[in-house]
Amino acid sequence: MNPIAEETNNSQPGIIATAERAAESKKLEQLKSNLRATWSTGDYGRFSRYMEKDAENFFRGLPIESGTSLLDVGCGAGQLALIAARAGLKVSACDIATNWLDQGRKRAAEEGLEIAFQEGDAESLPYEDGQFDVVVSLIGAMFAPRPDLVASELSRVCRPGGIIAMANWTPAGFVGQMFRIISRYIAPSGMPAPVLWGDQTTVRNRLRDGIADLRFAVRIYHFDYPFPPDAVVELFRTTYGPMSRAFSSLDEEGQEKLRSELVQLWSKHNNANDGTTKVSAEYLEVIAVRDRNHARTIRASEERTEAMSLRANSLARRIEEGADTLASFAQGLTEAEWRTPVSVTDPRSIGVIVHHVASVYPIEIELAKAIANGKTDTDVTWEAVAELNAKHASEQSGVSKTSALELLHKNSREAASTVRCFSDDELNQAAPFSLSFGAPVTAQFVIEDHALRHSWHHLAAIRKRLGR
Repeated sequence: MNPIAEETNNSQPGIIATAERAAESKKLEQLKSNLRATWSTGDYGRFSRYMEKDAENFFRGLPIESGTSLLDVGCGAGQLALIAARAGLKVSACDIATNWLDQGRKRAAEEGLEIAFQEGDAESLPYEDGQFDVVVSLIGAMFAPRPDLVASELSRVCRPGGIIAMANWTPAGFVGQMFRIISRYIAPSGMPAPVLWGDQTTVRNRLRDGIADLRFAVRIYHFDYPFPPDAVVELFRTTYGPMSRAFSSLDEEGQEKLRSELVQLWSKHNNANDGTTKVSAEYLEVIAVRDRNHARTIRASEERTEAMSLRANSLARRIEEGADTLASFAQGLTEAEWRTPVSVTDPRSIGVIVHHVASVYPIEIELAKAIANGKTDTDVTWEAVAELNAKHASEQSGVSKTSALELLHKNSREAASTVRCFSDDELNQAAPFSLSFGAPVTAQFVIEDHALRHSWHHLAAIRKRLGR
């Protein structure tokens, strides 16, 4: 064999992997740039002034004492950091929006408070390991695009025995509904839905390494404005970055439609009848306690990381990302859209398709496990798949959005957890596979072509059907 050709062939996977990493890095860099621009838009200092009362209630409920060192992650213009400093804590605060940090510094100086404001990304915090007694994030870190890194960083900078506290909007709450309306007008960012930080199962899965205790409470944030709902929507449009960017991306007609839907939402949930606006917004309070045996936890985490296949972990993350992206899009569908047939050739409703994606994760992973063990698969044919799909469509014709999305979340997480346990040798194992017409395929191919691709494939078809 030509040695030059052999060397080229052997190096090809490395070249492809390098190119993929470069493309992924560029994509992430662009996403980060967009997020920074989004949160720098508007006037968060003015926006957050109306939220200070319940920010103080959240802080007062934390089990901390005067003199404690506290880090506020995603601090915005410093609403929580200022409250903590007034209570006698040693406060540091960080955010990606430097203009809001300047507002926080100005307010701190006016009150004679010492707060160390610093530019910082929740996915890569500029602090030492175990530096703080308490690490908090009030509706902040939940918006970072890589939640696993956020969870890791919040834990890293918290001392053993210290406290991590978060307040995160829930998927079903008022703000979750508002985000779903916005998502119908602008394309998804490709990152997991921020409101998944308001789901207990998701948070438990993210905050697991090095956590000795984890507690949840569903609480209410009270939006209280001395003006009517239409003025509230205008306040959000001019001062709240994500809302400002959403409106600016639309033409005049789109802006009017979005404004109308938002005013209807605020009016529907308004508890006041005197020309003001009072709306109750549900959030999940998360209180985690760091494991005191820090060294043992770090060693165990390092051992797990070393043992884990990087490929397997990447595949698992992409499975989770696909499911989260499908769930985020589906969550914003109207009931009529949920019942819409997906295409002329496929009469199944969009809701049935979402439930279908959720229901077959266990089957797809079992097939991958069989191939990983070197077992030839001849039992599953495309005819059998068609029969299974028809039976599923008949049984789930009236499936609700809530049950479908719950199953999607549960089964995708379990699938990802199983995939993370695959070794490189298992991913490379090949065996004849009936769905590939008997050709030998690797376990990695089965994962990529079925469990991973499935959600993206159907999401593309759904978006095409709805013209989005």
